[in-house]
Amino acid sequence: MLTAAVSVALAAAGVAVAGLRAYRRRFLSATRWFAVALLPLGLYLTGLFPVARTIGDELADWATKLVLDPRVWTGIVLLGVSAGLLAATRWVGRRGAVAGGSESRPEAGPAPARPAVAPAAGTPAAGPAPKRTEEPVARAERDRAGKAGKPGKAGKSDSGLDEFADIEEILRRRGL
Repeated sequence: MLTAAVSVALAAAGVAVAGLRAYRRRFLSATRWFAVALLPLGLYLTGLFPVARTIGDELADWATKLVLDPRVWTGIVLLGVSAGLLAATRWVGRRGAVAGGSESRPEAGPAPARPAVAPAAGTPAAGPAPKRTEEPVARAERDRAGKAGKPGKAGKSDSGLDEFADIEEILRRRGL
């Protein structure tokens, strides 16, 4: 009976605050307050308050055992050791320092030659790809630095489209 009274009182208080917020023309805030105001009454009517109490009691019992029971501390230590071992094996695996890991892998050599396939009629034969000496980002930065050093026109304002022109140029070079 006390739970019902508290739930109804909380819901009424929330609806009152929502009404005040709506009166001040803050409708978004009023809607949030109204939604929160409905929660206690909804929890009571669905019967979830006894469930919450049971969960709270069980958590309190667990916390009491955590402080006083050495068996629980042993379990916590075992969980910590397990997590530490898993993290250590993941770290060592990423570094490639696992014993025998590098010996079992063959050394990287030249890629095997692909079988030659005749190009379709009317298409030019593709030659070897040109070697790139610069990364596209470094090239774009160099181009941008070169443009920054050039004097601009006095009447022209920077609209921010220069960066898009650089991006378009990079995409055009890559054929995208």
